[in-house]
Amino acid sequence: MRVPETFFSVSEELVLFGISCLAGAVIGVFYDVFRVIRIIFPHNAVLVTIEDIIFLLCYAVFAMSFSSAAVRGEMRGYYILGNIIGFVIYFFTVGSVVTESIRKLFLLMSRLFSFITYPFRAAFAFLYKKLRSEFVENSKVFAKTIKNFNLLLLKPYHLLYNKMENNERKNVADIGSEKKEKN
Repeated sequence: MRVPETFFSVSEELVLFGISCLAGAVIGVFYDVFRVIRIIFPHNAVLVTIEDIIFLLCYAVFAMSFSSAAVRGEMRGYYILGNIIGFVIYFFTVGSVVTESIRKLFLLMSRLFSFITYPFRAAFAFLYKKLRSEFVENSKVFAKTIKNFNLLLLKPYHLLYNKMENNERKNVADIGSEKKEKN
């Protein structure tokens, strides 16, 4: 009866450590996706926190998959250490170059877009300024006309409903006319 091997040799552990370092670099590439999204669409700390939680959940799934597929379901500390080393090396070397290049490319594209749309924005601002001033002046004239316009309406106290009932009821005041003194 052949018993399956329950431990790795030193050379196999070194190979697995190297693979976990390379996997850490791949994780760094995945994290760069989030960094690029943050460069293109700046957002607040809550969204950054949510993105980091998503990243950590994806890393947890990756670590479980790596453990299941490559190392017979065993989880060793040096796998995580290899992931961290690979991630840090990628992050401070290739990752910083990639994100800085993308930042410069995005800045160049935004400046180019701003240059192309400048005549349209200037024309819109000019029209807005002209139309706004005319609108404000016209609205002031209109408001003044409305205030001065006196409709020939009846006085409010002549519009009482059921005036006779008001006179008979002692707890209801006669609205709109002077109160009659009763003896």
